Amino acid sequence: MTELDINTADGGFYNGFSVAVAVPAKIIISILVVWAIFWPISSGLVLNGFNGFILQNFAAWYIWVVAFFVLVCLILAVWPAAGRLNLGLDGEGPEFTRFSWFSMMFGAGIGVGMLTWAVAEPVSHFASNPETIMGLTTGGEADNVRMAYKWSFLHWGFSAWACYAICGLSLAFFSYRRGLPLTIRSGLTPLFGNALAGTLGHIIDIVAVVATILGVAQTLGFGVDQFIAGLARIGIGGLTNAEGAASTTGIIVALLVIMGLSTLSALSGVGKGIKWLSNINMALSIVLLGFFIIFGATWFGFNAMFVGLWDYLIALPAMSVNVFVSDGVEGSEAFRLAQWQGWWPVFYWAWWIAFAPFVGLFLARISRGRTIREFVLGALIVPALMCFVWFAWAGGTAIDLELNGGADGVIFDAANGDKIFAMTEFMLAPIAQWLAWGMAFLIVVLLLTFLVTSADSAVLIVNTINAAGDEGPKARPHILFWGVALAMVVAGLLISGGTSAIQTAMVIGALPFSIVMALMAVALLKAIYNDTRRQKAGVPMTHDKIEGATGNGLSAGLAAE
Repeated sequence: MTELDINTADGGFYNGFSVAVAVPAKIIISILVVWAIFWPISSGLVLNGFNGFILQNFAAWYIWVVAFFVLVCLILAVWPAAGRLNLGLDGEGPEFTRFSWFSMMFGAGIGVGMLTWAVAEPVSHFASNPETIMGLTTGGEADNVRMAYKWSFLHWGFSAWACYAICGLSLAFFSYRRGLPLTIRSGLTPLFGNALAGTLGHIIDIVAVVATILGVAQTLGFGVDQFIAGLARIGIGGLTNAEGAASTTGIIVALLVIMGLSTLSALSGVGKGIKWLSNINMALSIVLLGFFIIFGATWFGFNAMFVGLWDYLIALPAMSVNVFVSDGVEGSEAFRLAQWQGWWPVFYWAWWIAFAPFVGLFLARISRGRTIREFVLGALIVPALMCFVWFAWAGGTAIDLELNGGADGVIFDAANGDKIFAMTEFMLAPIAQWLAWGMAFLIVVLLLTFLVTSADSAVLIVNTINAAGDEGPKARPHILFWGVALAMVVAGLLISGGTSAIQTAMVIGALPFSIVMALMAVALLKAIYNDTRRQKAGVPMTHDKIEGATGNGLSAGLAAE
């Protein structure tokens, strides 16, 4: 197939948009916002009930479907005929140099999550993980460092990026080779054909929009908490409550700043807003990471990086498919293992799946002209390694300071979002208080640019899906709606139940899209297999060589920045 005739409005308020996708998606998100804000108790109870049902009945599905994504990526990387296929027209070269491509992969691998979890996650697993639950290692002691990194690398490693790679590869393959619209439904054409132009395709794109909003809301939720903690560290008060957590006022003020800037950036266009912010992100990230490598626990981080990577690779097959089954007895080992898996791997796999349309479209856009093998290996290895570097030196510095540096709980006892601030203050305050303040200010600025870039890009990507894959329509009311809607989702869920409420909603919202992604992987394997057969038979494989094909997704692919 080289054409998918998705009906879009020819005029009026929704000019250029698929009304059958945009309107239902807006209604679903609006209902969630109103429900969370005006009926916080009942919404919390219902969401928690759904979450409990999913964790009990679909935890294994989340574990195994992500393992399937990793397997598909490995197959495509080692399959000779498939790996040589171009994500573009035959003979088309990459749009970016390999250095630029890797640099953008680096940018994709460093985000809001790094600033929160590069310190908080190794510290959390250092205290508790499956090995400590089973009595094999001791929580908080030196014998548990390797286990802390094995599990941290699992959650941010190849499994995470396989989710993004499947979505990105599907978007690139069907848009740039087939000329289909740059939207999620195009990835299922080998399975459902022209039916995707109608109701079935609309449902798939609606599911993708809702998953994207909830996935980005999860990221913004963690980011808002950390942003408020950072503002408190640099002396801006009145944004936290008596317990030190973000207050309602703090949440509203933070979201007004973040979403206001992101909406202005989205209205200014990709070439100005996102590109400018991305350059700031890169420079500040290098400064911060360099600080941890040079002035932090240099040798400890080096050891954590390479020993942890070895442990992770050896244990990856077993960790990827192992499902802990609860015996229903609260406090038992089996119960605690299943509970831990729900808190960590299942939550992360849902997060990465919900985030996949967002990151996948970015990866597709920068990878046109690459071979499938280049794409898969680049998308899996480069950003995963950058995540590992952050975890090894930022998290390693925190653990080393607690074990050998006399931190005495200053870092470990801080809230997750505040741990990086507590660590830098512990390191720099004895030298000069202004140095500690300056580092906190740098982290706050970096965090703000990451949050604005994420929200900005999410609004544009949601509009791309709503416009049947055409990045062109940028009507201000639609950008404003999704900017406000995203802020309201985050605010409503944070105020009604904190980040756990967003986590619950995201795990639920990601479930239907996980099914879509599994079908995308199957469809991709089928399409690539058929292309290898066409190649052997000398039959055209790309839309430009098929007589009468218009390639109605080509312009959208070229336009998507």
